[in-house]
Amino acid sequence: MTRVLIRVNGELSNELQKAFPQLSVQAHREQSTLTGEVPDQEALQGVLHALRADDIDVIEVVTIPD
Repeated sequence: MTRVLIRVNGELSNELQKAFPQLSVQAHREQSTLTGEVPDQEALQGVLHALRADDIDVIEVVTIPD
């Protein structure tokens, strides 16, 4: 498992937040962050793809060290 932080522009809808139960979502003024563990690179790509499919701009993806 890899712990990640994903920063995006805007707020995420409740539906989109529920699509990622393994990630904690925090809203900050004009951005949101998703933090949590993903099992592998494929799962991370799936999250990023879902965000982009919903027209959410991904600003940053950071791996959080253990």
